[in-house]
Amino acid sequence: MTGYVFAVVGALVTLAIMVEMLRRRRLREKYAALWITVAVLVLVGVGFPHLLERAAALVGITLPINLVFFVALLLLLVVCVQLSAEVSTLEHENQTLAEEIALLRNRVERLERRAGEDPNPPVADPSSGRNPG
Repeated sequence: MTGYVFAVVGALVTLAIMVEMLRRRRLREKYAALWITVAVLVLVGVGFPHLLERAAALVGITLPINLVFFVALLLLLVVCVQLSAEVSTLEHENQTLAEEIALLRNRVERLERRAGEDPNPPVADPSSGRNPG
């Protein structure tokens, strides 16, 4: 019985934290949806333990808790792979932005050097149609 209370409290705390993080915009919806789903599934599992027993029997697992651990392990694996993919994308974008900044900085420095050589460059006189220089 204590395990059920612990699971319910844990799921409710998880729900509360996710809602608060969403409210404060500290967590994006796509990540919060996963954890809210997990918390709701835990609440369903605690509220209807026979469903977990049936699911475990359906896939041929003797102890329902082993099914919980297996699903949790798969969930963590999926989260790790998804976050790794996002980190890779962000690293690529960061590299691209750093290269663009370096090119822009180089261009600005060249323009500043060119402007520093001749602080008052000649300006074309539009009325004469001629270019000074």
